[in-house]
Amino acid sequence: MKKTFYLFNPGRLSRQDNTLKYTAYDEAGAEGQTRFLPIEDVADLYVFGSLDANSALYNFLGKHGVSVHFFDYYEHYTGSFMAKEYLLAGRLQVAQTGHYTSLKKRLVLARKLVEGAAFNILKNLRYYQSRGRVVGEEIAQIELYVSALPHTTSVAEIMGYEGNIRQTYYRCFEQLVSVPGFTFGTRSTQPPQNELNALISFGNMLCYAACLSQIYHTQLNPTISFLHEPGTRRFSLALDMAEIFKPLLVDRTIFRLLNKKEIQPRDFVRELDGCLLKEAGRKTFVRVFEERLKETIQHRRLNRAVSYQHLIKLECYKLTKHLLSMEDYQPFKAWW
Repeated sequence: MKKTFYLFNPGRLSRQDNTLKYTAYDEAGAEGQTRFLPIEDVADLYVFGSLDANSALYNFLGKHGVSVHFFDYYEHYTGSFMAKEYLLAGRLQVAQTGHYTSLKKRLVLARKLVEGAAFNILKNLRYYQSRGRVVGEEIAQIELYVSALPHTTSVAEIMGYEGNIRQTYYRCFEQLVSVPGFTFGTRSTQPPQNELNALISFGNMLCYAACLSQIYHTQLNPTISFLHEPGTRRFSLALDMAEIFKPLLVDRTIFRLLNKKEIQPRDFVRELDGCLLKEAGRKTFVRVFEERLKETIQHRRLNRAVSYQHLIKLECYKLTKHLLSMEDYQPFKAWW
């Protein structure tokens, strides 16, 4: 089964027959450990350090459908190398574009996406409320925002409610983790200003890339979205999909890491302009995030075990059916 590989250190990636050869560099620029990755085992690569590679290598990756996602020093997603879009279909492209250009059709999908995200957020809050956390006021406020969604008349208005839901949710984070010293304050990015914000930013980028990888293996165009505004040089449909899965994949990962003390204050580095995870902390986060993606649930409709990773692809299929007028889209809502 193909796997995702994470490259945290600077290094050089090259082809050796049908194998990827990755040589890491140490802080002085000297060659360090070399790893060999059979191409048939690689689903995609996440690159967090500078990477030396040539066009021949990317041709090799493209022929085998291997995508490469790049992150900068501050762990922000900066772009992807995607293999040729081999699954794109004309009929779906026309339908997807039509649902974007029609305000009425776009509003339906934008509302559904925020509704699904809010439901999964409330699921997290109610779980901790049942364990003694005082979050009743925030739950009531989010429910009020959700009740207003059917009356919205623009995507900007929907995005405003989405932002209010997130802001209310994030106010609870300090209560949901049992590690003293982890404060949230306000949501901050580029760079994050404290440990909780650093974890959220890092996890959100992983979730975005995971959604992009699954979209790529469907007939959807990742640049045409409905909640987030399509823009140049970004795959905005992945941002739409990530809204639904961030509470389940990212936030629950953060709560586990902190409440089980798998990540602690020593795993962060504070600089003049922000707070970042150290390499050891990133590796710990990635390990638990990957475990989460592979974790399975018993799917009610399919009546079989399905991984969280596959749930993302199933969400893409549901969106496809909606765009082709086969079945109304209903966002994924956790039932456990």
